[in-house]
Amino acid sequence: RMAKEGNRGQKRPNFIRRFFSVLGPGLITGAADDDPSGIATYSIAGAQLGTSLLWTAFITWPLMAPVQMMCARIGLCTGKGLGGALRQKFPKQVVAIVALALLIANTINVGADLSGMADAAQMLTGLNSHYFVVFFGGTIAFATVRFRYYQLANILKWLAASLFAYVITAIVIQPHWSTIVYDTFVPSWPKGHEAWATLVAILGTTISPYLFFWQASQEVEEEKAMGRRMIVQRQGATSREIRDRKLDVGVGTFFSNLVMYFIILTTALTLHVHGQTNIETSSQAASALAPLAGKFAATIFTLGILGVGFLAIPTLTGSAAYAFAETFHWRQGLDQKFKSARAFYGVIILSTIVGIGLDFANVNPVKALFWTAVINGLLAPFLLVGILTVASDAKIMNKQCSSLLGRSVVGLTALVMFGAAIGMFVF
Repeated sequence: RMAKEGNRGQKRPNFIRRFFSVLGPGLITGAADDDPSGIATYSIAGAQLGTSLLWTAFITWPLMAPVQMMCARIGLCTGKGLGGALRQKFPKQVVAIVALALLIANTINVGADLSGMADAAQMLTGLNSHYFVVFFGGTIAFATVRFRYYQLANILKWLAASLFAYVITAIVIQPHWSTIVYDTFVPSWPKGHEAWATLVAILGTTISPYLFFWQASQEVEEEKAMGRRMIVQRQGATSREIRDRKLDVGVGTFFSNLVMYFIILTTALTLHVHGQTNIETSSQAASALAPLAGKFAATIFTLGILGVGFLAIPTLTGSAAYAFAETFHWRQGLDQKFKSARAFYGVIILSTIVGIGLDFANVNPVKALFWTAVINGLLAPFLLVGILTVASDAKIMNKQCSSLLGRSVVGLTALVMFGAAIGMFVF
């Protein structure tokens, strides 16, 4: 940490330049949260339940941001990814089970995301979606293996801009804000199993396990890009590094939840109002918007699916690869060449190939995405307990444990997710 402080004697840039310079891992992770899985889940919520769950966008932000910051802090202070940090606290077998569960959930998610992207591309071009599944999957896997971390990070950062498509779509349909203010700021108690399942799915796709692993591993990659190749060089964090990451994570998670709000709003004021509540595919959701919100709005909605798919799939395959590599001590990292980290990149390639195969097995993409989100909603609280345990251990965190407030909020988040899961089964 002292060595890091010694490298900070440079003149500080102005606020605006510094603001954009610190945006990186937190922004990418936040944007990746609104992947086709999130879009499908939020679209189903809006189509089936109208504006009754708009309030979740404001409730999940103060829960999501501290969770992601805690994962970032673990990466910054331990010099390891989340899997490596968990290995210091829990038996290898337990962490391996978590890694396997993550890989299974992420691979299903990849397959459904690819199908959603392909359906969107078919809607725009008229070509068979199967061609696009292979093309998109192969292109993303090749880019993830071929490009080094700093190159991939720059690409992903720019892809985050594609999420503005959903803000634009909501503005195009010209909502009557006075009629939706109540549902925006006053939480309503979910009524029935369907509403509870949707709430769990929203929590699961917003506060999702793959984001925990990706956030921590990105911090390690950022440090490696600075020349800190050894763990001992990466241990500990300066106060400025922590402040910068808080800003980065705060902006990224706020942006993610803002987009979530507008997707629910758009589908609530179009599909739900006109009784179109049964969404089966991504292309159906987008095409249903055309006669209700206009072709322009539907096209923007569709293009957004493609953009966030290219952003999210590398985080899905990459987070599973990091989890396995850190659990079994494989050489890993997007800064490595393929020959140096075959097992790490092998997980990425395997996950992508299986994901492509799911499309040819005619698995319904939207239903797969939605129930993957539900599964993540059930798994996430257990993983949050593990993260909280690591972040509270002074030895593992090199005497830079998360604050009492941060630990309290993450603990509350775990309880909320446990409660929502129980509510789904009880009600």
